[in-house]
Amino acid sequence: MVFSSLTFLFLFLPIVVCLLALCRRVPYQNTLLFIASILFYAWGGVSYTLILLVSILVNYICGLLIARRHRRTFWLVLAVILDLSALAFFKYANFIVDNFNILGGVFGMSPITLQNIVLPIGISFYTFQSISYLVDVYRGQVRAQTNIIKLGTYIALFPQLIAGPIIRYHEIEPQLSNRDFSFGNMYEGIRRFCIGLARKVFIANQMAIIVDDIFVRAPETMPWWALWIGALCYSLQIYHDFAGYSDMAIGLGRMFGFRFPENFNFPYLATSIREFWRRWHITLSAWLKDYLYIPLGGNRKGEKRTFLNLYIVFFLTGLWHGASWNFVVWGLLHGSFMVLERIGFDRVIGKFFKPVQHLYALLVVVIALVIFRADGIIYALHYVRQMFVFVSGSGSGLFLQQYFQPSFILFAIIGVAGCTPLFVRCHEALQTAIVRGNKPLWHLQHIGTIAAIAILLLTVSSFLVAGSYNPFIYFRF
Repeated sequence: MVFSSLTFLFLFLPIVVCLLALCRRVPYQNTLLFIASILFYAWGGVSYTLILLVSILVNYICGLLIARRHRRTFWLVLAVILDLSALAFFKYANFIVDNFNILGGVFGMSPITLQNIVLPIGISFYTFQSISYLVDVYRGQVRAQTNIIKLGTYIALFPQLIAGPIIRYHEIEPQLSNRDFSFGNMYEGIRRFCIGLARKVFIANQMAIIVDDIFVRAPETMPWWALWIGALCYSLQIYHDFAGYSDMAIGLGRMFGFRFPENFNFPYLATSIREFWRRWHITLSAWLKDYLYIPLGGNRKGEKRTFLNLYIVFFLTGLWHGASWNFVVWGLLHGSFMVLERIGFDRVIGKFFKPVQHLYALLVVVIALVIFRADGIIYALHYVRQMFVFVSGSGSGLFLQQYFQPSFILFAIIGVAGCTPLFVRCHEALQTAIVRGNKPLWHLQHIGTIAAIAILLLTVSSFLVAGSYNPFIYFRF
């Protein structure tokens, strides 16, 4: 089940909200949300749900054992190994075997056969959340959770279960005992959810039509401008797809009384790759910094060790996104520019005008995203090379009219504007004008918002009925 499906919008979510309205006490709401989250996850396959339930039970028991202080390091290491072993088996077993067979073939070794292992949806996200809980308990930042329903609600909470944001336990622990399920939170949550829904359906899904058409063609058969269109459209698609999901998750959490951390801060406005990672997938960056980069030594053990730590972090960042070499190369490319900027390249770029700095960061990000999107590293390298071969191509039948349709231009303009604070600034200006006005204007604004939400849902529904299934990009991670 996905947030942008009619089943979720008009069946699952309304039922959950109505039941929560009847369960006013937080413990009952936790139980209801836990059951709803398990049902939500089970929609994709019961076997996946069993893995999730086992993970919750194992981390619950290990958390209690760590809190006893007796051999707590042993229990932490064991629990983390169990969590990562499950992730490694389901996500990387096929990748490891395939690469071993390629290497073994060089030396005449018989290939290893392994039944194709299906990746449980969201395992990368809930594994990281489980590890953050165990480490927080080990560090003494929080007490071990003795109520398995509360811990299960934290790990399996359906708004952020599948694709984040990655919420650390100490950020949400107080909210598991005390939160406000109110009309104000419901109103703000629905508004934020609808913003994310619009980004997914009206921008990401529309950009995907162009992207999917371009990225199945041989790069050598396409003109350079079509390749750039594909790369730029994918940059818009993945941003509004993932940021849209985060908006929807944050909105759903707000509807239920939770306050989730922000996950994006207009990353395409960054002037460096270091700044980009402070704006893109913020919760993943913060998790890797606190639970990997700093424990490795961070930047406290000299320049060479800092560079090594950055490469380790970004190698694992790429591998976390998927079991494929193009993800690894994508991560290492970002890591390389992080190292270059630390060496002094940031000072060189900093001497140029701001637009040049933005262009530099955006160019690196867009080219890296081509590698991220491509089906294989060889295809990615050919694609990037042809982007800079400024010839018309060999007559592939691609025409400007095919892409520059009025609808595409409209969605692209909205998508580009959505990469900037333009809409946020307009909303803030409207709010300021209303506050300075009178009370009737305040009520009129709320009525207008409710009407806009109703119209948006109707429009989205028509798109979903007419369109095809298009899951969120980060579901596969």
